[in-house]
Amino acid sequence: GKVLGKPIDLVSADHQGKTDVGANIAGEWFDRKGVDMITDLTFSNVALAVENVAKDRKRLTRSTGAGSLAITNEQCSPYNVHWMYDTYALANATATALLAQGLKTWYFITADYAFGHALEKDARAVVTANGGQVVGGVRHPNNSSDQSSYLLQAQQSKAQVIALANAGIDTLNTVKTAAEFGIGGSGGQTLAPLLSLITEIHAMGSKARGMVLTTGFYWDQDQRARQFSMRFYDQHRKMPTMMQAAVYSAVLTYLKAIEKTGSDDAAAVMATLRATVIDDAVVRGGRIRDDGRLVHDMMLVQVKEPAAGGTGWDLYDIKRTIPGDQAFQSLAQSRCPLIRK
Repeated sequence: GKVLGKPIDLVSADHQGKTDVGANIAGEWFDRKGVDMITDLTFSNVALAVENVAKDRKRLTRSTGAGSLAITNEQCSPYNVHWMYDTYALANATATALLAQGLKTWYFITADYAFGHALEKDARAVVTANGGQVVGGVRHPNNSSDQSSYLLQAQQSKAQVIALANAGIDTLNTVKTAAEFGIGGSGGQTLAPLLSLITEIHAMGSKARGMVLTTGFYWDQDQRARQFSMRFYDQHRKMPTMMQAAVYSAVLTYLKAIEKTGSDDAAAVMATLRATVIDDAVVRGGRIRDDGRLVHDMMLVQVKEPAAGGTGWDLYDIKRTIPGDQAFQSLAQSRCPLIRK
């Protein structure tokens, strides 16, 4: 379509998870191709690099796929919004819920890059602050196909919780290997994926049953979410992850802000957005803080057995809706230089 009478063009590129590749693509897009806003930015190292490139050029970014808390802390930007989730929100809700069940000893299997480190750090803080104990941990390369040695170390630790501070195919491989070893379920130790998308839970099948996790979006959370998600399902034959839903929300909100502002000037659009309550098919009553954090409700869910019939995506039982001011790090805790203490 169009906005302010001008066509909307969408471009994409693969950063390969590499910081320099992502930064170079962003510089090329901003300097030579007239790109106004970059979103998705999966992999925290890439997101942080691209946000710095954008900040130098006074262009906009929307971090919907990256989770590092540094995005709205030490490396916050007046031109970025962290749209869906971060490591603090994921770790805080899941760890608090499991600790409340009396699961006090923890072992971490962590992806060895910025996101994994941040997720473990935030979860460790919650565990120790609530009387729990971290008995050990191990780190693995990104996209590690063999998780057996890491899981054996976790099993030998006798920890009540094996926390997975990884994502994507790593989480999927870890859970599947754990099932082969009899870890989790009735095996006496609880597997806790600190970030797991619904597509991964779907692929895990019965191996994921009973797991507790945190998400910012679930396709069946209410009627508006269902209507959007069924449109997505009709095209892709799967339900949207919270990251995919976040891209939709971030881009649509950005385009509406341009219309409302009457300009695509980055500073003017950001001012409009900060004065706007974001309420759409994905986000409910969201507000953008000065540190760039979009504060909105999160959900603590438990994986259930898929219902007979239907699409096979009826996977979550929503245990609790967590208000945004409880889900995310407070401004009082922020280390963002844009925040006046």
